[in-house]
Amino acid sequence: MSEKDEASRSDKKVDQGYKGFWLRLISLTRKEIRQLLRDRSNLAIGIGLPMVLILIFGYGLSLDVKNAPIAVVLEDTSPLAVDVIAGLELSAYISPITVTSMRDAERLMLAREVDGIVRIPSDFSRRLTAGDAQVQLLVHGSEASRALIIRSYISGAVSQWMQRQADRGAAGASSGTITVIERMWFNAANTSTWYLVPGLIVLIMTLVGAFLTAMVMAREWERGTLEALFVSPVRPGEILLAKIIPYFLVGMLGLGLCLLAAHFLFKVPMYGSLVVLLVSSMLYLLVALGLGLVISSVTKNQFLASQLALLTSFMPALMLSGFLFDLRNVPLVIQLVGRVLPATYFMELIRTLFLAGNVWPLILKDCAILAGYAVLLLGLARFVTRKKLD
Repeated sequence: MSEKDEASRSDKKVDQGYKGFWLRLISLTRKEIRQLLRDRSNLAIGIGLPMVLILIFGYGLSLDVKNAPIAVVLEDTSPLAVDVIAGLELSAYISPITVTSMRDAERLMLAREVDGIVRIPSDFSRRLTAGDAQVQLLVHGSEASRALIIRSYISGAVSQWMQRQADRGAAGASSGTITVIERMWFNAANTSTWYLVPGLIVLIMTLVGAFLTAMVMAREWERGTLEALFVSPVRPGEILLAKIIPYFLVGMLGLGLCLLAAHFLFKVPMYGSLVVLLVSSMLYLLVALGLGLVISSVTKNQFLASQLALLTSFMPALMLSGFLFDLRNVPLVIQLVGRVLPATYFMELIRTLFLAGNVWPLILKDCAILAGYAVLLLGLARFVTRKKLD
């Protein structure tokens, strides 16, 4: 064979190689497109998830504090004192609630019905005329960023009142000054760490309970190991129980490590009962495990289970449970969605136990809600995990 023929044959092989590459690539691309169109879950994740996220971030989340409820204790009923409180009522960011005594105001603060207390002492007018009046401000500091904003609102409202009085040349007020005596409740260090660390515990337990359980169970569905168990005398309830126990222990171990880190590394105080914290954590962990089991039993696919676990447990716990954003500042629809999530109640409960103590009405309410969710999700997991082969 001549060199010319060999070169021609070599060129043909190269051409066939390029043509074969593009033919295979086009065929595989068509196949993937058809598969994508057939699998509606992939379309939901690829198209629906970005839409949900942009709507939540665009409309549902806000760092502004509006209509913050503030208890007002008016011990001085003089016109000057009443005028100061009227200045607070004109603010769109503050919603004053007048109470008759500091005891009533403190009760509202403990119940988280108000975010702060403004106290006008009985000698306010006399001291203002003398040139040095004081206003006491107590702020709920379990949410450090919100507390700082409320402090600035109150101080700003008092400063604006003083400026208006000075501009009008009001007698007795133009020469006097008002000092706001501030105190932070439930966060004496005034640090966001005390606020964030309890919330991180909720996220960690959510991740361990729901996400990992859903992934492991879905993997066993894919490999057929669960179907092998189904042909044995073992009952589905026993299978689920055997799956729950190891991850329950892992979750409680993670909780223990988090509590040690919160105490020794971040110096977060624990004002509530450790026993109550452990019991409520067990309830929430059962909720997360039940959710993971339901997801894995319904999907039986690792990829889909991971996406659903993120969408239904971890991401809502991160964004809509009050971890990063105060739910009272978002639209009503987002508030209702947040109130459906079990993580919202555990977030509220664990922060109260860490920073406020044993507020029993709140503890009993949140524990009852978590127990109801645990029974519902574990029962649903048992129902959807049937001992039969598809």
